[in-house]
Amino acid sequence: MGEVIGNLLPLAVAVAVSPIPIIAVILMLLSRQARTTGRGFLAGWAAGIVVATTILVVIANAIGMNGPAGEPKTPVSWIEMLLGVLVLTLAARQWTSRPGEGTQAEVPSWMRAIDEVTPARAATLGLMLSAVNPKNLMMCVAAGIAIAQGELGIGEEVGAVAVFSVIAVCSVAIPVLLYVTDAERMRGPLDDLKAWLERNNATVMFVLLLVIGVVLLGRGIGGLID
Repeated sequence: MGEVIGNLLPLAVAVAVSPIPIIAVILMLLSRQARTTGRGFLAGWAAGIVVATTILVVIANAIGMNGPAGEPKTPVSWIEMLLGVLVLTLAARQWTSRPGEGTQAEVPSWMRAIDEVTPARAATLGLMLSAVNPKNLMMCVAAGIAIAQGELGIGEEVGAVAVFSVIAVCSVAIPVLLYVTDAERMRGPLDDLKAWLERNNATVMFVLLLVIGVVLLGRGIGGLID
């Protein structure tokens, strides 16, 4: 169980530090319907991660990740290698798309209309950003493989999915919880955090995706060599 959790931690952190959902929830918390839209977005974001990860664990268990001797099956090693290459490609894109010195990062058009978002639409947006986002899906696929390879009992698998989901959700949940606790006091820090993420998100994501891509690629190569 401990080894599985260790493999899940960097994957969950990669989902947690995704700048777009953090900026989105901050904008919602600074909007007119802050409390309802923020909670709606958090609910959709959490549901997407939990459902996607659970489905992928079930699929990975059905396929079978390990051979008779407990070593990873060859197709699984190839999948991990492919995931590693895709994540490294995303890392390269993050690096090349980072804004130049003194240049403001481009904000998606839907973020500029965040004041008009209803709670239901906020929940749908959270669900789409978590469950359909390609980068998050790759992390969930890797998490599903890691959990299935651990050959855990059902209870332990549920616990592993819960740990992964809690860490992945925390970056959106914490601003919402802090805002609910003290809305006026949190406005300034949330605005500062949004500005910092807009300036530095590409660099942060590049470093994290680079590390995870190398790890996944190494695990896939290691499985083929063993």
